[in-house]
This record gives sequence, C-alpha cells and structure tokens, in this order.
Amino acid sequence: MTTTVLVAGATGDLGARIVRALLDHDPDVRVRVLTRSGSSPAADRLAAASDRVSVVSAAYDDHDALVSALAGVDVAVAAVSGTRSVIVDAQTALLRAAVSAGVPRFVPSDYSADYRAITPGTNRNFELRREFAATVDAAPVRATSVLNGAFTDMLTGQAPMILFDRRTVLYWSSADQVLDFTTKDDTARVTALAALDPDAPRYVEVAGDRVTARSVADTLSQLTGTRFRTQWAGTASTLSGMARIGRRLSSAGDEEPFPAWQGMQYFVSMFSGEAELHHVANDRYGPHRWTSVRDVLAAHLDAPASA
Repeated sequence: MTTTVLVAGATGDLGARIVRALLDHDPDVRVRVLTRSGSSPAADRLAAASDRVSVVSAAYDDHDALVSALAGVDVAVAAVSGTRSVIVDAQTALLRAAVSAGVPRFVPSDYSADYRAITPGTNRNFELRREFAATVDAAPVRATSVLNGAFTDMLTGQAPMILFDRRTVLYWSSADQVLDFTTKDDTARVTALAALDPDAPRYVEVAGDRVTARSVADTLSQLTGTRFRTQWAGTASTLSGMARIGRRLSSAGDEEPFPAWQGMQYFVSMFSGEAELHHVANDRYGPHRWTSVRDVLAAHLDAPASA
C-alpha cells in the first residue's frame, strides 16, 4: 500500500535526511518535497535521486496552494527551522492547510530536548515549539513529535562545551547532570519510522546517547591519551541571566534563529535538568546501532572509537 508523505523543509540538512530515511525504509513510500516558490537546486537533486520523489510549490501565505499541495497526503512532516515566523506562523499555515486537505497525521518540527516543562523566559526556541504544540493539540489531526535531546554535532561544532585546545569540558551547576544527544541521521530515521507508524504516540522520545560532562571528559581522556578535566562555569541560573542580557543587547533582535544567547539558553535548559528526556524508548522501532557521543568525538579527533 502506497503511503504519501509531504516534507516541508526537505531541502535543509535534517529535512533531506528525513527524505532519504523515508525512501530507504519502505519502497512503497512516495515523498512530496514542498518548496515555497518554484523549484530549487536542492529540491531538484532530491527528485532526481528517486522517481518516488516529486516537488510541489506553495507559499505559506497561500492557503489554497498549500491545500492543493497536500491533497492525497497521508502524513505531513515539518522539518523547518527559524524563529516565530517559521516555527509558529508557517507551521500553523501548513497545519491549517493539512486539516483542510484531510491529511490525518502531522509531525511538527520539534527535534529537540523536552520543551514541555521549561521555565517561561528561559529558552525562546523551546517556547515557540511549546506554543505551536498547543495549536497542534487543538487541531483535528493525529500529531507525533520527535524529541531527541540535542544534536550530537553540537559537541564538536558551535556549542562551547568542549574546549579541545584547553582539554577542558565546561559544565553548569552539576558535572553529573544527564544530557541527551542524538545524531541527525538517527533522528531522521526515527522521524521517518514515526511518520509511517499510524499508532505513533503524541511524543516519541529517543536518545542516541546519554552522557554527563564528567563522562564526556573521561571519554576524551581515553580517546586522546591526555587528561581532559571538567570545569565549573557557573550555575544554570547565572547562565540564564547572561542569556537575557545577551538577548537585550543583540543587534539582530529575535530574528536570528541561533544567536549566541540562544546557545546559552539551550545549555540552561539542559544543565538545569528541565529539558531532560524521561521516557526514552530507543527500542520502539526495533534494534538499531545508535551513534554514540564517543563515536562522534572519535570521528572528530580521527581516533578509534573502541576503548
């Protein structure tokens, strides 16, 4: 039986991975890649890679065009990234069109730690997701959100938790706070499987790895043969105050998706424990070799992952 999945944001990093995961999982899956206007080189590449991929165009402020793009779709998957104009406004437009088109299922663009219990004012991006979640819950669709903690590449990218040149791992409040990490490929796999699962719950929680600042330092020490130490960088509350100041002083205001102060807010949510996942179900879709934090650090250091 053919299943048609529309993916919004398919030309982005995570969205393209979700498209590939959908195609790899089931030969009967058909994917529609939604673009805002006309085709794009990235969308064209996805379509050229498989005859099961088609490209449809619709602006988010064109309700009729969105409804037409969603006609006959079994599940709509959002993999968009941005601030309020995207996470709330564009997704709301997509959701309303999905309801009008009779699409039974919807996967919001969450792909994050658990935003449901964070303190108001401590994480803008999480609060936007929580706001849209309320809209989804009020709509006549069956929704499934994927919560995966933070993307593991944060550890070797823009997040300043690991200071490789100083052989130091920073932490706030506690070096033993559990931190959830999942790679984008593993997140895409789960998203594809959840999208194709008619019995998927409202939230699917997965964590490719669960570590602490202390265990990350130990792992780096083992991989490099040189001692990495942990360093207390303050409390989560202090960091939250610094993020608020950075937000007020930011020249970009609230339009930039990932300014430095937003990165601080992610660490506040994680190291305070408020965003920790509590119902991780890695085995929901069968056995899988999850990519660990150790794997990612070893690849970054070009070192063997085995102890």
